[in-house]
Amino acid sequence: VQLQASGGGLVQAGGSLRLSCEASGRFFSSYAMGWFRQAPGKEREFVAGVDWASGSTYYPDSVKGRFTISRDNAKNTVYLQMNSLKPADAAVYYCAADGRIATMRLRPHAIDYWGKGTLVTVSS
Repeated sequence: VQLQASGGGLVQAGGSLRLSCEASGRFFSSYAMGWFRQAPGKEREFVAGVDWASGSTYYPDSVKGRFTISRDNAKNTVYLQMNSLKPADAAVYYCAADGRIATMRLRPHAIDYWGKGTLVTVSS
């Protein structure tokens, strides 16, 4: 599986962006998909995940209610809709794929596939 993220850019605080991650490969629908972010000097942080089987979604408290992850299996694409953006949301955002949502959430070092990041800048 190869992942290609896009949609990053510069936005004012309070604004919105939608990130996209297109996956290659035949078994996209069998993977849990997720988004992570990494700001300068900080560790990579889980921000959203969607289970391939149940469609259940997961978010940390820092983005819950503002970010929404969704997937379109027909297009092999996962999206991250980000609303009410804050300067603290500025980071490089990465999409990821793994066979298990638990790995996505709890063991990111073991995730099967990572895409290249897309930069999100939020001005105050």
